[in-house]
Amino acid sequence: MTFTPHGKHLIAGEWIATDATFASEPATGPVHQFSVGTVDLVNRACEAAEEAFWTYAYTTREERAAFLDTIADEIEARAEAITEIGSQETGLPTARLQGERGRTTGQLRLFAQHIRDGEYLDRRTDAAMPDRQPAARPEIRMIQRPIGPVAVFGASNFPLAFSTAGGDTAAALAAGCPVVVKGHSAHPGTGEIVAEAIHAAIKKTGMPKGVFSLIQGGKRDVGTSLVQHPRIKAVGFTGSLGGGRALFDLCAQRPEPIPFFGELGSVNPMFMLPEALAARGEALGQGWAGSLTMGAGQFCTNPGIAVVPKGAAGDTFVAATAKALEAAAPQTMLTNGIADAYHKGKERFDSRNSVRPVVSTESAGRQVSPNLYEVSSDAFLEDHTLGEEVFGPLGLVVRTNGTEEMLRLAKGLEGQLTITLHMDDADTEDARKLLPVVERKAGRVLVNGFPTGVEVVDSMVHGGPYPASTNFGATSVGTLSIRRFLRPVAFQNMPAALLERDLA
Repeated sequence: MTFTPHGKHLIAGEWIATDATFASEPATGPVHQFSVGTVDLVNRACEAAEEAFWTYAYTTREERAAFLDTIADEIEARAEAITEIGSQETGLPTARLQGERGRTTGQLRLFAQHIRDGEYLDRRTDAAMPDRQPAARPEIRMIQRPIGPVAVFGASNFPLAFSTAGGDTAAALAAGCPVVVKGHSAHPGTGEIVAEAIHAAIKKTGMPKGVFSLIQGGKRDVGTSLVQHPRIKAVGFTGSLGGGRALFDLCAQRPEPIPFFGELGSVNPMFMLPEALAARGEALGQGWAGSLTMGAGQFCTNPGIAVVPKGAAGDTFVAATAKALEAAAPQTMLTNGIADAYHKGKERFDSRNSVRPVVSTESAGRQVSPNLYEVSSDAFLEDHTLGEEVFGPLGLVVRTNGTEEMLRLAKGLEGQLTITLHMDDADTEDARKLLPVVERKAGRVLVNGFPTGVEVVDSMVHGGPYPASTNFGATSVGTLSIRRFLRPVAFQNMPAALLERDLA
């Protein structure tokens, strides 16, 4: 099944073209033209979302669950076409896109089941105590309610799972909030076909047309107008620190400030403890190289830093990592812009006298090869830029003298999505010292694993202290992410005739 994009925006059930167009930049295959988003389209989409809210927010949990299940079904019905255009636009291999599609439909169905269960409502009831002295107590019931229309920005590195029908959209729709998506220009055709699936589900389930809109392309004014539109009550974002921080500031500067749930970047340090390193340093090095190069390193959980004790065991680890990286084939990055940023990140490391190249490669265009550097812990702590994310297959080894130096380095880290401890039983005392620090610095702490896989389950936390995310109390993966788009409401002395169905 071949899909040819029509290049239009989906605004409250209508496919709309604009006069200006932009061209896609596929890794392979044909170039397609897409209409450029406008501020007027943002206004129309947001007003339609507000109108839809008064119906959609009061659908039953079963009705919304059926809607989410139907979106998943419609995506699967377009499986081959999604894989084809997704691969053309991003250069991602077929297996990766098939897996990501499964994750996308899986999290839609997970949220469907989650709202059917109803525990997310966090219902609480305190019975009336009319005879209490010195004053009677009224009956009070509390429940979580949807906040209103939500803006979602598609991610460059996940054309499915973090984009049009990705985790933010699924969580918001599950909560009862209409969604306006700003599609990413790296994969507009993929965004369009997924929007077609959502549109089909809206029609099949009889949902209000304004419950979902997709706006493609557009200059900075489109994104600005979306986050500042008075109908929008929260924003979900996955992307760069600079872009995310700018949108975060705009949300805070509104006459009515709104929450900005941004996932902005992380270097995901790994601490290689001495006994584990001595026992299996070579295998750990090979494993790190595999994780570092997976998907050309274009994962927000890519482990970009390994903290390694000085000595022979650490040298073995570094040598094994280098050998595996040198054997890695060049890979295609998602966009020219991401590739350019990777090249500039390498130049930044090459310009530091304190940093020693271990594996240094030359890359051109969207084809890139991995690089590996080494630095002392003192130099790392003195140069803040060494701890900034380089999006791609670039690794930094930080060499330390003993556990106390590891502890000092851990305390100097910024917020992270993940931190990993590689340890054996004999490393338990060292790990026990590190754990209070790393749990304060990260949203997910791993032992003896690599963080590039993010399980979509109830217990997952994909977030962390700034700059990993802009809200340390939230997650963008897992069923807890629905709480971003809900607010608690207390109902006092409410007569039975007025009780909302989930409160009764």
